[in-house]
Amino acid sequence: MDGDDHDFYAQYNKSDAIKNVVVFYEKNDPLGCGAFKFYENKTVEIKRMYVLPEQRGKGIAHQILNELEKWAKELDYNNCILETGIKQVEAIGLYQKAGYTIISNYGQYQGVENSICMQKSI
Repeated sequence: MDGDDHDFYAQYNKSDAIKNVVVFYEKNDPLGCGAFKFYENKTVEIKRMYVLPEQRGKGIAHQILNELEKWAKELDYNNCILETGIKQVEAIGLYQKAGYTIISNYGQYQGVENSICMQKSI
């Protein structure tokens, strides 16, 4: 976990607003997931990226992210944004390796020192 203000982040991650979800399976076992939701205009926000701790380092998160970007592009979006915690070094590295760049904190994350926001054109 990153930080103590879980209620702050939870209010922006309600599952009823998230309709586009990718689950990565190996055989019948779910190993990771990710999602996106409409943000504005031609932009989606990547949400809920997660891979089981024992499955990390195998490229699963990168595959999930690729599928989310491909799906968003098929739906005629051209930009992805996301927020992650400043202490989430592995996540930041994943996103940078995938072509995301750090941007000013957007929306509800403006002024939140614990958050890093990133974007990528797709």
